[in-house]
Amino acid sequence: MEENKLARKLSSRHVQMIALGGAIGTGLFLGSGNAIHQAGPILLVLYLVAGIFCFFMMRAIGELVLSDTSKSSFIEFVRAYLGDRFEFVIGWTYWLCWESIAMADLTASGIYIKFWFPHIPQWLTALIIVFILLAFNLLSVELFGELESWFSSIKVFAIIALIITGIILLVCHTKVAGHAVSVSNLVDYGGFMPKGLKGALSAFPMVIFAFTGIEMVGLTSGETANPQRDLPRAINTLLFRIALFYVGAMFVLMCIYPWDKVTTSASPFVQVFSALGVKVAAGVINFVVLTAALSACNSALFSTSRTLFVLSHSKFAPRKMGEVNNRSVPVTSLVFSSLTLLIIVVLNFILPAKIFEIISDISTVCFIFVWLTLIWCHYKYRRQNPEGTSFKMPLYPISNFVTMAFFIGILGLLLLQKEMAFALIFACGWVVLMFIAYGIYRRKV
Repeated sequence: MEENKLARKLSSRHVQMIALGGAIGTGLFLGSGNAIHQAGPILLVLYLVAGIFCFFMMRAIGELVLSDTSKSSFIEFVRAYLGDRFEFVIGWTYWLCWESIAMADLTASGIYIKFWFPHIPQWLTALIIVFILLAFNLLSVELFGELESWFSSIKVFAIIALIITGIILLVCHTKVAGHAVSVSNLVDYGGFMPKGLKGALSAFPMVIFAFTGIEMVGLTSGETANPQRDLPRAINTLLFRIALFYVGAMFVLMCIYPWDKVTTSASPFVQVFSALGVKVAAGVINFVVLTAALSACNSALFSTSRTLFVLSHSKFAPRKMGEVNNRSVPVTSLVFSSLTLLIIVVLNFILPAKIFEIISDISTVCFIFVWLTLIWCHYKYRRQNPEGTSFKMPLYPISNFVTMAFFIGILGLLLLQKEMAFALIFACGWVVLMFIAYGIYRRKV
């Protein structure tokens, strides 16, 4: 299998835009409506707090990846520092993470398409998107990087346009839908924390869902032309991106439009521009949020196929999944992951109204399991290599323990929410099933 290697064809621009794309997704464009409804303006603080801990998590992953750039993925570091069992469990769980997030975004895409074509069923949209993105990803990793760069550029431009629009409306003291555009909107409708501490805490799962996928930049190490230069640049700008794209966008949005008027049936970005009376702008924003969903699906196909590629080389997935074509694309892994996504076509046919929340909840819990494992893996690495790398985890080892405590606390919050119970049970059941599957596999070999 030595000839089956990934090619380092992702440029610095590709890596930067993939990092941006990972930080801006459906969780912001669609999921933020639920988060605003649950928590109110305190959501600004929640995004900032979660962003800080996600930054520490990314620094841990960054140091791990840069300690040995010959490895194709951070999944291989799990094997090195936690053993075969955890590589098997975390590898397949990470595959599930991205499969579920793609399913959530395919569902979101069906919702967005209804803005223009209300009679098109959600399942049909999902079916068409799966095959289009599969075709693009089969061609080359460069095309994936280029497609993701364009997707990310559109998202970045849209958020910056929203922020600039909001600032202009604030300065001009404009009225939108009978309400003055003002910073006071953050406190005039029940206060800054109108739903109390319980409401704020209940919004954390959706806040965390908004950040799922940011770790994907660490998965590009095996196909990045200059990982030692490009990965630190992408990771170090994470806090700035969160402050601008999440805190900045939500601040402007809730200044323009009272938080208690935001509904969960559509993207709050679309609702704001509709309230401004600019129907064309609302359509443009709907195109942007559709782009965000397509970006997440595109990233999912990349992540799941590369995860299966690594697992195959560790003999934890069928041998065919570790083979690449003459363009260094793992075709079998891509096709398998794409066909698995067709499950969401059926689910959208059966439960079109509820499936987004169910799948996004499952994705959130699974990602937290993976993040916790990677942070612990980094701790084990530094215990064995006290000198670390030039890209050291800040405040190690305190930052490791505090970050893990934060994410464990999030899992604890999920236990208190009835609507999250299924996701937590499913994710825990999946992890247990993977440990059992590993045991069966080891006995056979």
